[in-house]
Amino acid sequence: MEELRQFCLSPRQEEIIDLLCQGVSKRQIGIRLNIDERQVYRAVSAVKSRAASRGFDPENNLTHPVGLNQTLKGASTLYDGDGNMRLQWVKSTADQEAAKKAIEAAAESMLDGIKPLAPIKSSRKTLDKDLLTLYTLTDFHVGMMATNTEGEDNWDLNIARRVMLCAMEDMANGSPNSETAILNLQGDWLHFDSVLPVTPKHQHVLDASGRFHEIVDLSLKMTIDAINALALKHKKVVVIVCEGNHDISSSIWLKKSLGKVWEANKSIQIDQTNFPYMAYQHGSIMLAFHHGHKTKNKDLPGLFASEPRYRKMWGDCTYSYIHTGHYHHTEQDMAETGGAIVERHPTLAARDSYTVSGGFVSMRAAKAITYHKTLGEVARITVRPREQ
Repeated sequence: MEELRQFCLSPRQEEIIDLLCQGVSKRQIGIRLNIDERQVYRAVSAVKSRAASRGFDPENNLTHPVGLNQTLKGASTLYDGDGNMRLQWVKSTADQEAAKKAIEAAAESMLDGIKPLAPIKSSRKTLDKDLLTLYTLTDFHVGMMATNTEGEDNWDLNIARRVMLCAMEDMANGSPNSETAILNLQGDWLHFDSVLPVTPKHQHVLDASGRFHEIVDLSLKMTIDAINALALKHKKVVVIVCEGNHDISSSIWLKKSLGKVWEANKSIQIDQTNFPYMAYQHGSIMLAFHHGHKTKNKDLPGLFASEPRYRKMWGDCTYSYIHTGHYHHTEQDMAETGGAIVERHPTLAARDSYTVSGGFVSMRAAKAITYHKTLGEVARITVRPREQ
């Protein structure tokens, strides 16, 4: 059991494993650490799962862990005539899915001590229960640095927050009094995904505004501010956090953090789907979401129609609307053969040096779209960036 300590991802997991090594039961560990017993079981399971993915699973004769940031690909074991293990060959490979699971487990452990925020009640007395308003913020790139000497506008942490607050105010004021709202963070909410300002997959160097811990702190505060703004207008708020190509890991800890913050408020629902493709049903309307970095817009209707977890929703709905981002500009397609309207949303963020040098041009904006549960889209408002 002591060997499991090297696979812990947080001080809380280390505490739990240390107590287990001392012979303390899981129930007593929960009492000592003042946490739910289920959290103890989840922590132990997460550590054992990470250990097994790294090649340490003594119950199955795996005792040679692979290197850091690697996962077990396969193992070959040679036994003698008496059944004793003589040799073992272990193969490893980098595994992004295993890394995501490890980050998710770490986020859950770090959030053990967070106290949920008190519920917020809508100030509106009359709300239309048939309506849902979708507020989309895509490619916001919190933590990006841009200057007007390269593009047309400046962009940094403080500007991003002011623009977001003004956009949420403008969209909410211009939209109908819908009973339900969706805050859709359509991917690339953060500009980069680690202490180094580089893209996760290709390691392209990025212009950064602030250190990563500052960006994490501000991005969480900004999201909470946006949820609070919508909760004052709508009775129910659903939060969608899409995985982007810039924030593969951060999208995980963000939705986990928000889930913990709002767990005491039944009127605020944080979608915890750990999948690049997400969906929500409003009456006979299907709203689907994908950042747009993995699948082309023209192929998304077929994907959502055939994906097992959404197949029934697709069949039950009269209208399907698929929302994407990624390219920073507006693009709407009526895929008649696919049976869905696919819309790519623009961004409010300024252009950085990479975007400018690549010749990418887009009109900065954000959209709030209102849907009737049987009639489909009935209203929309487009807002432009402002700071005051």
